[in-house]
Amino acid sequence: MSESAQLPLGRILVGDALQQLKTLPDAAVDCIVTSPPYFAMRDYNQPGQIGAEADVEAWADGIAAVCAELWRVLTPGGSLWLNLGDGFARHPREGGTKKSLLLGPQRVALRLTRKGWLLRNQIVWAKTNPMPSSVTDRFTTTHEFVYFFTKQPTYYFDLDAVREPPLSSTTARGRPKSASYPPRRAVPSLAGGKTSRINLNEGLVSLRSSGQGSHPLGKNPGDVWNAATANYRDAHFATFPVELVRRPLLTTCPQRLCTACGQPWRRATQMINGRRLAVGRLMAACRCRAPSRPGIVLDPFIGSGTVAIAAETYERGWIGIELNPGYARLALRRIADWRTQQDIAKQF
Repeated sequence: MSESAQLPLGRILVGDALQQLKTLPDAAVDCIVTSPPYFAMRDYNQPGQIGAEADVEAWADGIAAVCAELWRVLTPGGSLWLNLGDGFARHPREGGTKKSLLLGPQRVALRLTRKGWLLRNQIVWAKTNPMPSSVTDRFTTTHEFVYFFTKQPTYYFDLDAVREPPLSSTTARGRPKSASYPPRRAVPSLAGGKTSRINLNEGLVSLRSSGQGSHPLGKNPGDVWNAATANYRDAHFATFPVELVRRPLLTTCPQRLCTACGQPWRRATQMINGRRLAVGRLMAACRCRAPSRPGIVLDPFIGSGTVAIAAETYERGWIGIELNPGYARLALRRIADWRTQQDIAKQF
């Protein structure tokens, strides 16, 4: 039996994240996407819970301790995505002057980089439906951060999976038209066939004049993501949206991997106007001829189960950990309801 077959796939382990992580083997998961409890934000009614520390420094230390264990269970080419929110000090004992931003997310990020994590992006999650605020002496906070960490400079990352179709020049009716993926016709080389700066500019001009001002498969989404907060009718209040999980999951959790050598499958490539582009179906990148398995994503603070739902939507395996037994039951019910909806949809 393979090691992945022995993992608690599709299950939520109930208990303290740090302790439950110790039950998982080394290099067991390909990707981690999670949102730990924010400092002094909510009481989850569990002893020793993260977020209930006396000050923000202790909170950051607690998350860094969990991340040290996450380092162990993550594959060498895997990635860690942390969604973290900030808050304002209510008293100097919390770690900042009263009314000042605590900079909690940045404190966590600095701790992790000092321990060897590579911080590749600080994503801004711009909420399209932020909570109303009655504050009158500052601007309403309408964003959170998602930090993208890796263990090493070389890691699995499939940008093509999340490229956004570039808007072309306006159509005859004056509306923008989206490009297709993969491209249905050849496009000019970005470098105009040569590598000089002049020809690069000429290539970009040619693209823009043809209505495609970026990569022919679509543009890089960038580090500001617009997404609405999720609505969940049950008792869990801190629910992040599936859309926030989609890009981390598709870019850093391989759809399939070889069970013998661990290499992720890659898309077949095609030469388009002198450029080799990944536009075909997924194929094994090795010659092992061994069975494949889906990539595995871990959420050590799974809450309402959003990461599990995203994983099943995009055919990845998942493991969850949740401190609060009540929230774990709610998450399992939500996942079961989602599966039922998918089964009904397949009948039509």
